[in-house]
Formats: sequence, structure tokens, C-alpha cells
Amino acid sequence: MLRRLGGLAQDLGWGMLHLLYPGICHACGRSLSRDEQHFCQACRQALVLDPHPTCPRCAGTVGPFANVEEGCPSCRASSFHFEKAFRLGPYEGLLRELILRLKHPPGEELAEVLGALWAEQTGPRLRGWGAEMVIPVPLHWRRRWQRGYNQSEVLARCLACSLGLPCRPRWLSRIRNTPKQTEQTAEGRRANVRGAFQVRPGAGLRGKTILLVDDVLTTGATCSEAAHALRQGGAAGVVVAVLAAAGQSARK
Repeated sequence: MLRRLGGLAQDLGWGMLHLLYPGICHACGRSLSRDEQHFCQACRQALVLDPHPTCPRCAGTVGPFANVEEGCPSCRASSFHFEKAFRLGPYEGLLRELILRLKHPPGEELAEVLGALWAEQTGPRLRGWGAEMVIPVPLHWRRRWQRGYNQSEVLARCLACSLGLPCRPRWLSRIRNTPKQTEQTAEGRRANVRGAFQVRPGAGLRGKTILLVDDVLTTGATCSEAAHALRQGGAAGVVVAVLAAAGQSARK
């Protein structure tokens, strides 16, 4: 509880700092030069340069000579309801720190600028996926009320705007307030979210390819279950974009 309160106090401090001094880096707090926007050059580079090759199926880090035609060793035996996944970077370092900050109420502005950076960096690649609309992984209404916003929705709107696609956050809902996935084993994560999502009646998904957006992909259980609901609602295909994908040790 004390750690949680301390984290909340730190996030509130960051929010107040940006209100008083908007010309500072959202990551490190350093003053920005005239040609820098939202992030200093060092933090921007740390966020957008992914040093690792990735699996096209689960977005996990793989070795330079890994055979990923049917997925990587971490996901090859897993069954997903989405076709492929793409990440901005690995869930470590500065990117992990910022994603954790997104999960508190003052994080909405950070989500907006991080989403804008993500869209700027990955827009051309995502356009090649043929998505026709963007849908964020939803929070249960109770958790959204506690947090004040859904960070995945903010990120999804940034990507949708960059891609010129409609964003439909209300077409998919989380109908069960599931325990946090971070508290579960890999098998527990799959069971935890089974049947947790539902497509809104009348949603125009028939025959569409959906870009499903979330902040982190660990085992892929949440995105897969959300994609399953979208497919049951008529979607022809689902591709996933996440800010970060966790390493192999977090997937066990």
C-alpha cells in the first residue's frame, strides 16, 4: 500500500510539473530545446529504437537467426485468435517505466504524447497491414472509473488518427472485472480472461480487418481473447499493435 501511494504521489508530481513547466521531457524532466517536442532526443531514441529482432506472431524478442515462420519458441505452441503482432519496443528500461506511469490517473497526457510518438514511428508499417478500423482492448468499467481513463483507448486514437482509420472503442467491452493478469501464471492468464469480452450488438465488424491496440503483450492471452470476441462478432481478421512485449521469462 505504501509503495502504491508513493507511486501515485510521484505520478501526481510529474503531472503538476508538466502543468507548470510544459517545455520539459515527459520521460526524464529535462528542459526541451526548440527543436524537441514532448521528449528530449536521448529519451526519444531510447523509446523508438528497438535493438532486437522480433517474432511477427507474438512480437517477442528472438535471436538473430531464429526461425519464426510458425512463431518463436515462446509462442509456437500457443493458439492465438489474431494473425500477427507488432511492438514499439521491449517491455524494459524507459519504455517499461513510462507504461507503468500510464496506469495512474495523471497518465493521460503521457499516453497522448507517447501515442503520438508511436504513430509517428510506426504509421507506415501499420498501413501495410490492411486494417480497416482500430479498436482498443477495453478496461472493465470499474477499473476505468478507478483509473479515470483507458490508456489503450488513448493510444488507439493516436494510431487511428495517424492511419486515417475510424476508432471504435465502444464496439468491444470487458464484461467481467477479471483479476490483474500480472498476478497469474501463463495458464492462469488464459483462464482468467476466457469469455471476458463481448462485441456490442450491431457493431459493423462483418468482413473487416481490425487493428487491436493494447499497451503490453505478455503471453498474448488478453489480446487473443479480445480478438476471439471480435471474430465472433464478424471480423475477418485481427492484427495486434502494442507499445511493448514482455520477455520470455515473463511468459512462463
